Amino acid sequence: MDRSGSGSGACAGRRGAGGTSDTGPGTRRGFLGGAVGGALALGTGAALAGGSEAAAAPRRTAGRAARTARRVAVLGGGVAGLTAAHELAERGFQVTVYERKPHGLGGKARSMDVPGSAHGGRKPLPGEHGFRFIPGIYHNLPDTLRRIPFPGNANGCHDNLVASTEVMLARTGGRENLRFPFAVVGTPPPVLTPDAFTRMLIGLLGTAVHAPPHEVAYFANRLLVYFTSCDARRRETWERVPWWTFLKAAEMSYDYQRLLAIGITRNIVATKAEIASTRTVASVIEAFLFNLLGRGADGQPDRVLNLPTNEAWIDPWVAHLRSLGVEFRVGWSVRELKSAGGRITGAVVTDPGGARQLITADYFVQAMPVEHARKTWNAALRAADPQLARCDRLQTDWMTGIQFYLTEPTPVIHGHVNHVDSPWALTAVSQAQYWKDRDFPADYGDGAVADCLSVDVSEWDKPGILYGRTAKKCTREEVAREVWAQMKAGLNDSGTAILRDGALHSWFLDPAVGGLGTPNPTNDEQLLIHPTGTWFNRPTARTAVPNLFLAGDYVAVDIDLATMEGANEAARRAVNALLDEAGSGAERCAVLRPYEAPEFAPLKSDDARRHRLGLRNAFDLG
Repeated sequence: MDRSGSGSGACAGRRGAGGTSDTGPGTRRGFLGGAVGGALALGTGAALAGGSEAAAAPRRTAGRAARTARRVAVLGGGVAGLTAAHELAERGFQVTVYERKPHGLGGKARSMDVPGSAHGGRKPLPGEHGFRFIPGIYHNLPDTLRRIPFPGNANGCHDNLVASTEVMLARTGGRENLRFPFAVVGTPPPVLTPDAFTRMLIGLLGTAVHAPPHEVAYFANRLLVYFTSCDARRRETWERVPWWTFLKAAEMSYDYQRLLAIGITRNIVATKAEIASTRTVASVIEAFLFNLLGRGADGQPDRVLNLPTNEAWIDPWVAHLRSLGVEFRVGWSVRELKSAGGRITGAVVTDPGGARQLITADYFVQAMPVEHARKTWNAALRAADPQLARCDRLQTDWMTGIQFYLTEPTPVIHGHVNHVDSPWALTAVSQAQYWKDRDFPADYGDGAVADCLSVDVSEWDKPGILYGRTAKKCTREEVAREVWAQMKAGLNDSGTAILRDGALHSWFLDPAVGGLGTPNPTNDEQLLIHPTGTWFNRPTARTAVPNLFLAGDYVAVDIDLATMEGANEAARRAVNALLDEAGSGAERCAVLRPYEAPEFAPLKSDDARRHRLGLRNAFDLG
C-alpha cells in the first residue's frame, strides 16, 4: 500500500514544462489448528484539476527522433525508478534500470505470485506487499497512469481505477461499528469562510465519531488553525510539534484519541501520533478534506485497481518502457557508488550470479529506498553533499501486508475497513468485488478460492490479543492467526459471523519479512515514517554531485508523505534536474501541485505577518 498507504492526479492535458523465506501460503488446517478463535478516506466524486508547477503545454512524443548518446543508469525499479525511466525515455535518453530483486519491478507497489498456488491451468493466487490505495488527492501518479497504454482503455491504466463508495470503522469492546458513505458531507458550502468551514467540519465529524461535542469542536478548530497557517509556520513550527500534542489528545476522551489522533496516524501515515509531525499528518488531512469537498482532485477519495496490481498497471508499464527502448537488469544489486573528480564514475553491483561488476553511465538516478540507498554512499560522497549524511537520520518502520484467501465471497463493505481498536493497527479491503473482469475461482489458485481479503499491519511492536506477543515476536503462522483474530474481534462483535473460520482457505504474508519469532526479525521493505523534524533531513532530488540525482519517497516533495505519489513526484524532479545539468532542450516534466483553497489565501497571508511578529495564528485558541 501507499500510504497510504495511503491520492490521484490531474488530467492528461495538464502536462507541461515543470520546474524544479518461507513464503508459501498457509493452509486452513495449519492456520486454525493452533487457534481457538484505509485507511479512513473521506470524499465525494466531484473533481477539479490540481495546480501545476509550470504552465501547461502538450508533451512532445518524438523521443526516439531526439535520441542522444547520453546514458542514464536508473538504480531501483520501484515506482520512482520506473517513473524516471519513463520520463527520460520519452526525452531520448538511453536508459537502463537496475533492480535488485528478480521479480521486483514495481517495488512495494507490485503484486506477486503466491508460490505453489496455481493448479489446473489457473494463474497463481495474487499476493502483495500491501493493498493499493490511489486516492483522488494524487496528481502526478495519475498523469503517468494515463500515459501507459492498456488495451481497450482510452486513458490507459488510469481507466483501471475504480472507486470505493464507503468506509467502515470497525470497533471492539461492544462499541458500534461505524459505516459511512463517501457522500456523507452532503452539499459543501460554496465559499469556505472560517465559520462555514468549522460548522461543516463539526457536522461531518459529529456523524463520524462518537467523541463528546466539545472535543469535536476543538478538533475542528485545530484543523482550521492548520489550514490557515502560512507555509513558514507550517515548516518552522508545526513540523516540530507532535500531532498528539497539537490535538491536546492526552486531555481528551478515548474515542477522540483513538479515532482522531491515533487512528489517522497509524493507519494512513504509518507512524505514531505521539511523535508524528503535525505538518505531515495535517497536510494529508487537508488534501483529503478538499477531496471530500470536490476540490482539486483527480477523482474519488478512495480508489483501488480493477485487477491485481501487476496485471492492471506494472506489467503494462514495463512493456511500454521496453517499447521506448528502456533496458532492464533484474537481480542486480547496487553495492557502492564510486566517484572521482567530483562526479560519479560508476556503480559497483552484483549481478544475478553474484559476480561484482562496475556499471558506468553519463548520469545516475538513484531510485532506491532510503534504507538501502544510504548504504551505497561512501565517506567521499557524504563529504561532497552533507544532505546525504543527513539521510542517516531518516527513520523507517514496518507496514506490511498479509492476504487471506476465502472460499466464499466476503466483501464486508464496498471500501476499506479501518480496525481502529486493533492493537496491530489493521486496515483491510476485500478485493475480488473490484475485479469485475475476473472470475476468481476460474482464474486463480486451485478453483476453491472466491475472494482475497488484503490486510495491512501497521503496528508490529504491541502485544496482540491471541498470544500476548508483538508481531515481531510471533512466527509467521502466529502472525496470520493473530491478524485473523483481531479482524474477527471487530467484524464479528455484533453477533454476525462476517469472517468464518470455515471459509478460510490459505494466507500469504509478505516475503520481505523474515526471522519472525526469532531474536532478529527483519523487514527488507520498510516504510519511511515522519517523526517531528523529518522534513529537515529529507534531501532534494538534485545533489551536489553533478551527475547524481535522487528519486524516491524520502525525497522532499509537496505531498510530504511516503507514498507512490511522492515517489512519482520525486522522479519528475530528478529528471528535471538532470535535464538542466545536461543542458537539454527537452520539455521539463510537469510537477503538479496540491490544491490550495483560494478563500484561505488572505488568511495565510495575514498569518505570515503574524508569524514574523512572533504571534500565534489568529484562530489558535491555545
